[in-house]
Amino acid sequence: MRNELLILLSLVVLYGSVLLWMKLFGKQGLYGWTVIATIAANIEVLILVDAFGMEQTLGNVLFASTFLVTDILSESYGKKAAQRAVNIGILTSFSFIVISQSWMLYVPSPNDFISPSIEAVFQNTPRMMLVSLVVYAITQRFDVWLYHAWWDFTNKRWGDPHRFLWLRNNGSTLVSQLLNTLLFTLGAFWGTYNFSTMISIMLSSYVIFIFTSLADTPAVYLARRMVEKKQVNE
Repeated sequence: MRNELLILLSLVVLYGSVLLWMKLFGKQGLYGWTVIATIAANIEVLILVDAFGMEQTLGNVLFASTFLVTDILSESYGKKAAQRAVNIGILTSFSFIVISQSWMLYVPSPNDFISPSIEAVFQNTPRMMLVSLVVYAITQRFDVWLYHAWWDFTNKRWGDPHRFLWLRNNGSTLVSQLLNTLLFTLGAFWGTYNFSTMISIMLSSYVIFIFTSLADTPAVYLARRMVEKKQVNE
């Protein structure tokens, strides 16, 4: 149960951190969180764990928090602000690829002891990072578009832009996460794991994403309320 408890705890802590960063720094805090989550998730995704009876990569919850960020931005600050967060995430991934790979070019000192460990992590990172960069760009842009497509639909149908937040939040994130799961797993692990393992990763990742997507809905409602009540530092 240790892994399961840690995943549930990380969900509470990470979503709470998104709201805290927003409260302290407004939408700039959400942009800052995007940078942290993008870098950390792309490292965590290299780690496989067993939890809830499934084999899965770490980083799922952390990556899910970036969808929470774009949904909060879409809801409270508009489509342009959400697209800006996506662009920040793309540039962060690209910059981290360049920086981390430059470390491999140096000749370590005879007294160095950490380089083998660094190389063990980052020498396999380019493929992961490049796939993640492309998939992130596709799925996050799609998520922002779909969020506002749902919003336009419900607004035209019922004439109230404030209603059906739960629908645009989950209706966009669940579809986007399915697309993300398929594209990332195939791109990152094809030829690395056998097909049955990849299927297991896909299923476990999407199950986690279903849970994280449903769980982030209260956070989006709370974030909107914080903005409306002017409880956010801008």
